[in-house]
Amino acid sequence: YSMEVPFHRPSITEAEIEEVVACLRSGWLTTGPRVRRFEEAFAQAVGARWAVAVNSCTAALHLAVEALGLRAGQVVLVPTLTFAATAEVVRYLGAWPLLVDCDHSTLNMDLNDAEDKIRKLRQGRLPLDRRAEVVGIIPVHVAGLMMNMDDVAEFARRHGLWIVEDAAHAFPAAYWSKHTQSWRKAGEKTAAVTCFSFYANKTITTGEGGMAVTDDAQLAARIRQMSLHGLSHDAWSRYQAGGSWDYQILSPGYKYNLPDLAAALGIHQLARAEELRQKRETLARSYLEGLSDASFVELPPNPSDRVHAWHLFVIRIRSLTGQNIRDELIRKLREAGIGCSVHWRPLHLHPYYRDILGWSSDLFPVATTIWQQLLSLPLFPDMTIEEQQYVVKTLKAVLNQSVSVRKAA
Repeated sequence: YSMEVPFHRPSITEAEIEEVVACLRSGWLTTGPRVRRFEEAFAQAVGARWAVAVNSCTAALHLAVEALGLRAGQVVLVPTLTFAATAEVVRYLGAWPLLVDCDHSTLNMDLNDAEDKIRKLRQGRLPLDRRAEVVGIIPVHVAGLMMNMDDVAEFARRHGLWIVEDAAHAFPAAYWSKHTQSWRKAGEKTAAVTCFSFYANKTITTGEGGMAVTDDAQLAARIRQMSLHGLSHDAWSRYQAGGSWDYQILSPGYKYNLPDLAAALGIHQLARAEELRQKRETLARSYLEGLSDASFVELPPNPSDRVHAWHLFVIRIRSLTGQNIRDELIRKLREAGIGCSVHWRPLHLHPYYRDILGWSSDLFPVATTIWQQLLSLPLFPDMTIEEQQYVVKTLKAVLNQSVSVRKAA
């Protein structure tokens, strides 16, 4: 038998629906009181002093690097195994991403390779100006498994870099800090600015949306100001009782504000965040158990010193007799009604970074090989036992079929 299992299905309750309806009935749809509620609750949830809600994690990243003073010609360390946004925000300001290979086990940025890339830059062996100043680093917590931010902080300190954390996958997530002997959440004193995503398939959603959090009042003020045209105060306060109609343009800003309509969803998603994470974790453990005996499948790490957000469940399909069968598997799983994806084609293999900026595959041996094996399986909080069993059973059957065909050949 076959069934339809989407790659993702959002978990929306009556509380979210009622809040959205109440927002519609209030007559206040754009940035206003619900956004403020959402920001305050989110800052508290991650242990940060300030949170600024915006319309995407990309916007949050852009505002973060702008607030930190990134200038044209400077260089920022960015993983090659990431989504477009992480590197493009660096280009927005005329600066250059210095691409870094990934760790073989976690898929996160390899700090040893980052060290090597800085050395190669100085030696003139990269497609960047060797004299360019390296000013920052943007680590990404792939699939929701946090990097050890103690190690990132030490690396940044040694090289005099600021840190902007791309935590698009990592809410709620944490790592055990040996320095503080405590759990540290993404956003809890882990970077100058930490950026989160509330896109439709993320661990909590506002449909589209993001958040920048920081402990620095000046950074928070700059991010907030630039998120709405660089105006002297929020547009919504101009129309409230006692608000002034007047405003002044302090800087040429952007249009990145989150509307109340989206925050209405976010308020209740946030209240359920840990419950939703635990559901994901339960499903992830079932996958780890159900696929433990699957031929040619390498399962994702789940270290005990991490609280994993499990935004994605990423397996690796080891090659059969030197042949890559990942793409064939995706086709067969989709034919069986199972949604799946790949995270990601590395940046250096996209035309812009390869052909225009000049990055070559030999500089990224791990990512170049590993991405061809990656396969993200469906994982969402309301996934049923039957749906998951169907995915596991179908994946094993398709793998066994591929093995048999190749053996016969």
